[in-house]
This record gives sequence, structure tokens and C-alpha cells, in this order.
Amino acid sequence: MNDRIAIASDNLSASISPLGAELWSLTDAQGRELMTDADPQWWTGHAPLLFPFVGRSRGDVYRLNDVDYPIGQHGFARTSPFTLVHRNEEAVLFRLEADRETRAVYPFDFRLDMGFVLEGPSLRMTATVMNRGETAMPFCFGYHPAFAWPLPYGGSVEDHRIHFEQAEPAPIRKVGSEPGLIALESVPSPVEGKELAPTHAMFAGDALIWDDLNSRSLSWGVPGKPHLKIDFPDTPWLGLWQKPGAHYLCVEPWAGMADPVGFTGDVWDKQGVMTLLPGDSRSFRMDVTLVGAEGEA
Repeated sequence: MNDRIAIASDNLSASISPLGAELWSLTDAQGRELMTDADPQWWTGHAPLLFPFVGRSRGDVYRLNDVDYPIGQHGFARTSPFTLVHRNEEAVLFRLEADRETRAVYPFDFRLDMGFVLEGPSLRMTATVMNRGETAMPFCFGYHPAFAWPLPYGGSVEDHRIHFEQAEPAPIRKVGSEPGLIALESVPSPVEGKELAPTHAMFAGDALIWDDLNSRSLSWGVPGKPHLKIDFPDTPWLGLWQKPGAHYLCVEPWAGMADPVGFTGDVWDKQGVMTLLPGDSRSFRMDVTLVGAEGEA
């Protein structure tokens, strides 16, 4: 399960682990790494997939129709072995399907397909969730990729910026008094116009969470230098996270989020939980494009 699958275009190379269908590496044409160094001092993850729920459930348990089910933070997809369905030089498709173990904690007949395609300077990722059962299925989905901070194109950690597609004046949310759960109160946005100048200190209290987000695209990097353009058209919320001092910034488009502090309701009543009817499917795309590097068209 540690045999990672490599795909490549003229501009980018990617490596994906079948365990969790997790993107481990994304490098440019010169072999420079665009993702985390996964230093175990900080965090060994790379880009886990968040399914069937995003974030933590209160007490690591969720209630479904008056029955309690145990569920770890971000669900089980990230630690599940996916099956390789298809691959060629520039694309690969992985699949996770319900089995006895998943039904014990999530009693639904789901299928999760995770596709990666390299097209020139872009990595296009598409997750497709399908309900193959006979009852409505509650679910969430999120991406959690950790990009290099700093990126390998010069400029200091302090020079890096998140530039949003649109102005983001709305207040944001943070983690509250219960570990991993969302605070009920909001805090002023740290974004000035369209620009966020992240610092390690910003993440001393865990993630920054945008639950009233205008943008569906942003860029990450040093102004005037090669940077990453990140598009997430199908996910309405965004988390940014790192362990303070680490060499990565996680850019996390979410459709769903953790329980709010004090939540005791049914999963159907939780903010962000989507419903998938029998036979239906829903896809979530995330594109990462390298802009301005040598060899990039």
C-alpha cells in the first residue's frame, strides 16, 4: 500500500498513495517540491481526503436517527486503502467502496472515486461520491493539501501571501473551547481586501475557517514570483491550517465542517451536512496550477 503511483505532464509530476488516495508530492519541471516536507516534528500528513465527514464530531461520536456511531476526526477515507481503477502517464483513478468495516461506523453503501489528472501546469483533482444504497445518505467532503511554505521560488516565509479571488470582509470562525470543535462566536477577518499575509502566530489557536466565503479561487506565493493558483468551485467553505513553525500551509476547501461547541443534535441537523439520494452522485473539484515557473506554458 506504500507503492505510490506517479503521473507526469511536461510541467508537473505528482505522486499519489493508494492509502487514502493521498497526494504525497507535486513537483515542477525542475523537480522542486511544491508540497509539505512532512517533517514528523510537525505533521506527517500530505493531503488527506475528508470523508464521510469534515472535522471532529463531539466526543468522536455522531448521532444518526437516535443511534450513536464512533467516527474519528475527518472520517475514515484518509486511512482506508483505495483500489486502483485506471492509470496512464498523466492520470490515475482510485476507488473506495463500502465494506463491513465502514458500515460499522457509517451504515451506507457509498462509493468514493478520486481522480487525479495532470494537464500542462495544472493538477486537476475530482472526488465523486455516489449513494449506491436504498436510503438517503448524509455526508460531507473536504480536501486538506499541505503546500510548501515557503515555496521554492525565493522570498521569505513572511513574504508569502494568500490572494483571494474576491474581497473577504466577513468574520471568520476558529476552534473553540472543546478540542477540534467550532467556536460559536466569530472573529474579525484577517484579510485586508483580497489579501491575507499569514504568520505562524495566526495558527496558535488551530485553523482559520471561512464559513461565509465569497471566493472559489485563490493564489498562494510571493507576489511577483511563481505561485500556485488554487480553484475549488464546488466547496463553499475554506480552512487554512498549520502547526505553528512548520514548513507548510494547508489550504482546505470544505463542503462541511466540524461540530460546533456543545452540539448534541442528529447529524441531519448539523451545519454543512449534505444529502445524497439513492443512485445520485456529487463531485467536488480542486485544481492546482503552477503560474509563472520555467517551462510553464
